[in-house]
Amino acid sequence: MAAKPKIAVVGAGLMGHGIAQVFAVAGHDVTITDAAKQSLGSARDRILANLKDLGDDQSAVERVTPVAALSDAVREADYVVEAVLEDLGVKQKLFVEIEQHVRPDTILASNTSVIPITDIMRGLHRRERALGTHWWNPPFLVPLVEVIETQWTAPEAIDLTMKLHADAGKQPAHVKKDVPGFIGNRLQHALWREAVSLVERGICDAETVDKVIKAAFGRRLAVLGPLENADMVGTDLTLAIHKTVLPDIDSRPGPSPYLEQLVKDGKLGFKSGEGFRKWTSEQQAELRSKVLKHLKKAREEDAKQ
Repeated sequence: MAAKPKIAVVGAGLMGHGIAQVFAVAGHDVTITDAAKQSLGSARDRILANLKDLGDDQSAVERVTPVAALSDAVREADYVVEAVLEDLGVKQKLFVEIEQHVRPDTILASNTSVIPITDIMRGLHRRERALGTHWWNPPFLVPLVEVIETQWTAPEAIDLTMKLHADAGKQPAHVKKDVPGFIGNRLQHALWREAVSLVERGICDAETVDKVIKAAFGRRLAVLGPLENADMVGTDLTLAIHKTVLPDIDSRPGPSPYLEQLVKDGKLGFKSGEGFRKWTSEQQAELRSKVLKHLKKAREEDAKQ
């Protein structure tokens, strides 16, 4: 494989154009394709706008080439990453088609938040070169990329993928067993489940849940992981706490009825103006802006280290 592998990104939406941007900034030639002409046509403009906003090298956009036909986009690629809808059937069909147009040694990666990679890649002939890469949104601001192997994935494919993303400035994390949600989303949604339960049980309201997290342990999470924290306070204290609190924590295997009722009532969060809380358009814009400013500041701090 070339010193700077050629990258193909399938999907030019929210995640796809950001993934293409990261690899282009790292010096890779990138082709990008999308069945939606409008999305493909605006991909370079969106990338350029991001580069300007971040103060990154604007010439990187010249390394991104939009290509209408999937076959043309992936044919010369050393590494293909798919970033389309979170739909198992769509992804399965797409990879069967991609495999028809790439070299036998081309690595194939699916970007998905929770769908098992084993299910996505099951229909391939050369499953040893297939794996998952879960990027976090926005791809050019959040450093983590989870690299998921399946029972078929060759160690060489994992090693190459880990190095590829590290060289592009990401922090790859090796997920050794293919489970729904991988690592990050399993941890995140375990927290969300209990957050919903606290509101459902009338222990506090939604605003208080978010306040407690942001004003307490959330302040430490960027520098102190949960198992580091457990070792810091002592595994004996951790065990004692678990014996008291875990029996009372929500452990239902399915979604909360409270959450299901919100969706049934059309309370879809920002989409409808109300979810766990009511949101005006101004409040939505303010929160989105606050998150972006926080992530940009963290990126700047990372660059100084």
